[in-house]
Amino acid sequence: MTTSPDPPLSPDEQVAAGGEREVLETFLDLYRGIVVRKVSGLSTEQASRRLVPSPTTLLGLLQHLASVEREWFTGVLDGRPEAGVRVADDGWTVDAVTGVEDLVADYERACAESRRVAARFALDDTVPMPRLGRVSLRWIYVHLIEETARHAGHADILREQIDGATGFDG
Repeated sequence: MTTSPDPPLSPDEQVAAGGEREVLETFLDLYRGIVVRKVSGLSTEQASRRLVPSPTTLLGLLQHLASVEREWFTGVLDGRPEAGVRVADDGWTVDAVTGVEDLVADYERACAESRRVAARFALDDTVPMPRLGRVSLRWIYVHLIEETARHAGHADILREQIDGATGFDG
């Protein structure tokens, strides 16, 4: 008789014996979700508070990550540089009228488009990239996992400063 683990397995644990692409996609989606959950339940005012000397805010993180998704998946991988154009200040500065819901929706649209673009490529497929020469989808996945996970950690610290919530779900 097999028993279910307690607590249940997280998405990253569920792919422990998965194929490379499944593991990469799962880890990227895991951190994408964490970033979104870090702003969940916050007002726009709370999520736009500067709590560190740099211009980093929770809203800025979301906007920056949406820009990074577009840059790498739409601009570089799909070869549509006009669609992957970075926003001013790398997205860190958010205008006063953009709210949490707007930026979450924009980030989720960017991630959905990234998934659609990536689905057309194999991990070993390479595309031109001015700075690096060529990059593979595999490299783009690893780069986005690193970028998103790093900023998820920043978001965790910022959220803790706002209301004490920490961890994957808080």
